[in-house]
This record gives sequence, structure tokens and C-alpha cells, in this order.
Amino acid sequence: MAMLLRSLLPRVGILLPPVGCPRLIRCLSSAAVCPPARAAVYHQHGAPDHVLQLVEVEGRELLEGEVCVKMLAAPINPSDINRIEGVYPMRPPVPAVGGTEGVGVVVSVAPGVSKLKVNDWVIPSHPHIGTWRTYIAKEESAWCLVAKDVPEKYAATVSVNPCTALRMLQDIVDLKPGASVVQNGATSMVGQCVIQLARINDLHTINLIRDRPDLDSVKERLKALGADYVLTEEELGSLDKKTLAGQAQAKLGLNCVGGSAATAVMKLLGEGGVMVTYGGMAKKPITLSTGPLIFKDLRLQGFWLGKWKSNHSDEEFSTMVNYLLQLVCDGKLQYAMDEVQFSDFDTALQKALGRQGSALKQVLIFN
Repeated sequence: MAMLLRSLLPRVGILLPPVGCPRLIRCLSSAAVCPPARAAVYHQHGAPDHVLQLVEVEGRELLEGEVCVKMLAAPINPSDINRIEGVYPMRPPVPAVGGTEGVGVVVSVAPGVSKLKVNDWVIPSHPHIGTWRTYIAKEESAWCLVAKDVPEKYAATVSVNPCTALRMLQDIVDLKPGASVVQNGATSMVGQCVIQLARINDLHTINLIRDRPDLDSVKERLKALGADYVLTEEELGSLDKKTLAGQAQAKLGLNCVGGSAATAVMKLLGEGGVMVTYGGMAKKPITLSTGPLIFKDLRLQGFWLGKWKSNHSDEEFSTMVNYLLQLVCDGKLQYAMDEVQFSDFDTALQKALGRQGSALKQVLIFN
């Protein structure tokens, strides 16, 4: 009977246990499997709200060395949107599942898995896993073990924005205690992390934000995080030369906007200062004045966390991530997020796309 089943079942995609298994049914039921999943899939590049579909994905038996992870939470990042649109330099082939970041819990492991075990919390160690789904089956090396004593939403969002903030503060310029950092996009998640990480390291921050109806409350919120100065571009432009000269001593400038907001960052850089561009939310080019480049010896460069990851080991990535999560546990790192059930994915996506005005970071919750 077992040999008859062995000849027929592979035709319908079922993997059978070895011939020597004494009880066929028991062996089949004990195989490590990943359950069926619900996933946000796109089959072509385009506007995310047009090409994404929530579909059912079949479960399968785990291959040797794989683990099955039940997703707990996953954010919608701008880079996720860009990947789906087809404009991000690094993107998976289609069809693909959306999402690059998140946290999940290991629910089953296959033979050959040596470091992870059931109930471990993990985050992706590379960006093309596709985290907008309820269950994921991937090789053990695709995951990074994290502590379980932090809120899910922080574990889900630690590996991109906080890591970007930390690396830019530590790797670009040798910043001594008391040095100043200027940034635009200060209300972004990276911006909020820069403020808090700078405070931890006795650095001062000058934070540029766009004008808005709730400007005063936004300023107070950023100052509560540790911001020394919070200005709009208009307020910066109205400063007299003496006051501006007193502020313009920053060693490091961080630009995620472009256009006039990048020019504003350059105005506040001191002698030999460096402006790092890590985003371009305004989708406008950076305009440079020749004078500061010549007489203040300013430098411009870019930063991409993906390149940092490719040049560093999984152990270094793990150390960085768990350091940041410890700061969360210690109450030294926080940022505002909006938690949305995965079943309400369309609402979260519309908010992430800006269809409903300014919104917090959208974090999908899988229950």
C-alpha cells in the first residue's frame, strides 16, 4: 500500500516520508509544515493600490534547513511602495509579496535548523522576503533572532529607519560630544531616531520641518524627544546673518527631502561639513551654491542601508538591531506609529500612500 501511494502522490505535489517509516500516516502528520497563508501579492509593477491583491497561498512542507514564521507585525515603508512601483533599484522579480520589514514568531522548524527554535522571535535579515503575509517559509539564514521583551511594532520597524539613523550618526563624521547635526524631514521616523540617538551621545540637533497648521505642537513633540532647535525653512530664512552664523556650525547634515530643504541643510553646515542624502521625498534635485562648496569645503555623499548590510556580517547586523531594541526597552528610543489589522490592509495602504493626508507610519498587525 505504501509503495502504491509513493507512486501516485508525487503527481499531486505531496512529499512522502522514507520507505522505512513504520507507520505512513503518523510520518505524514509529523512532517514540519507551513500553513496556508494570506498574502498581499503583485504580479506586475505599478501603483500599489492598483496592482496589489490579497490572495490565499497554499501551505507546504518545509525543506531541510527551513523555518516557518507566523508574522506578528510588518510596516509599510516608502521603499516598499517604490519596489512595487518598479522604481527602486533593488527589487524582487514579479510575482512577489509586498513588504521588506517585520517581526514574526517561529512556529515550526525542519531538520537541519541549528540556531532557531519554535517560539523564537525573528526579523528578516535580507529585504526580499515579502513580509505582508500571515506565514512565511524560508531558510534559517534569512532570519535574525531578536529579543521578545519589546512591543511587536518596535521589533517590526527596527531594521530600516532606526538602523539608518544610527549608521549615519556613527559612520560618516567623527562626531565629538557637543557637536551639532542638522537635518530636514525631522518628523520622519529616521528624523525622530536621529534626535534621540544624538541626545544619547551628547550631540545637538537642528531640525528643519515644513510649515503646517499644527506647527507648535509638532515642535513641542520633537523637543520632548530631545531636539535642541526646530525651525521651518521660512523661519530659517528670516534669521539675521549674525544669528545664522551662530547656528551654522554643524559637522553633519542629513537630507531626505531634496530641493530647497537640502539647500537649507547646507546653510547650517560649518567648515568641512558633510551633507548625507538618504532620501528624496520632494522628488526635486539638490541645488548647490558654489560659494559654500569652495570656501567652507563642504562635501556631499549618499547613504543606503542596503549597501551597509552587504558589506557587514549577519552578526554585526544582529548586534546593531538588538542594541536599538534595548534602547526601546530602556525608554530611550520611541516613535509614533499607527497599528492597523492586516484584514484592513486597504485602509493602511491608502494612508501610507498619502491618500488621506499626513499619516503616521502604518504597521500591519497579524492576529
